[in-house]
Amino acid sequence: MSQTQPLIIDCHGHYTTAPKALENWRNQQIAGIQDSAAKPKVADLKIGDDELRESIESNQLKLMKERGSDLTIFSPRASFMAHHIGDFEVSSTWAAICNELCFRVSQLFPDHFIGAAMLPQSPGVDPKTCIPELEKCVKDYGFVAINLNPDPSGGHWNSPALTDRHWYPIYEKMVEYDIPAMVHVSTSCNPCFHTTGAHYLNADTTAFMQCLQGDLFKDFPTLKFVIPHGGGAVPYHWGRFRGLAQEMKKPLLQDHLLNNIFFDTCVYHQPGIDLLTQVIPVDNILFASEMIGAVRGIDPETGHYYDDTKRYVAATPHLTPDERYKVFEGNARRVYPRLDAALKAKGQ
Repeated sequence: MSQTQPLIIDCHGHYTTAPKALENWRNQQIAGIQDSAAKPKVADLKIGDDELRESIESNQLKLMKERGSDLTIFSPRASFMAHHIGDFEVSSTWAAICNELCFRVSQLFPDHFIGAAMLPQSPGVDPKTCIPELEKCVKDYGFVAINLNPDPSGGHWNSPALTDRHWYPIYEKMVEYDIPAMVHVSTSCNPCFHTTGAHYLNADTTAFMQCLQGDLFKDFPTLKFVIPHGGGAVPYHWGRFRGLAQEMKKPLLQDHLLNNIFFDTCVYHQPGIDLLTQVIPVDNILFASEMIGAVRGIDPETGHYYDDTKRYVAATPHLTPDERYKVFEGNARRVYPRLDAALKAKGQ
């Protein structure tokens, strides 16, 4: 049932404003790959609660209050994941540090932020090595989702498709804990692909097509993926994907994929949101902004920030009040059951 004032849940937020000490420590860690004497200890990173508060209150939380959003599913900065750097030990240490910071933010601002985990992926390494960090983040930190990088190589795409059994250890754990994965790549180290303008959108489209070609959800009927950035090219080329599925003798897309795949609203202009809401069923659209992310400026055509996506969702003529409630709140509660449980525990 719709509500007069839905809770505005942003399913796509990253800690892009973390204190500078985090980046400095990471640079030292990277230097330590070649020179072990330069390798920092985890204890060398010292970030106090006051620094965390300042980084959030003057940035994400300030904009959330100005724009009228209530709660953000918050994960480490996507471009900082950089799974292609170093080996598993490097990624494991880095993921643990970044996840702990997001957890601390969620403890300092429990009404506004809840965590999603970065996994310690590393090219060529069995994904089951990510499970201890995943378990810690869900069981100890109360995180409600993970970010899954389908291309840990950083733009060279040498991992198996998402439908391959290579990924099944993570999927089994996702099903056990009833958590979704946002399929989100990290920095591109391939100069052919700009990180946010090409690599991210390529990956969104690629992830959807990999799922279309396979039959992953026969093995995992309750598995859920959120494909960010409005699904990349998917909504714009929906007829192409429908036609390809038909040629491959796959079921209709609403049966083959749409019980398991969802799209966010990180689309930074009104016509894009209008298209998304016309083409993709409303039950498969979740509100998100990725604010203070890839596109941070003000649109000279509107005078508003590009990433103020709540404005676009509110203005699109294709949504009824009940449908808008689903986009802003209802769908997130359904796709993120642990989020729903956390909100209910607070009487929301």
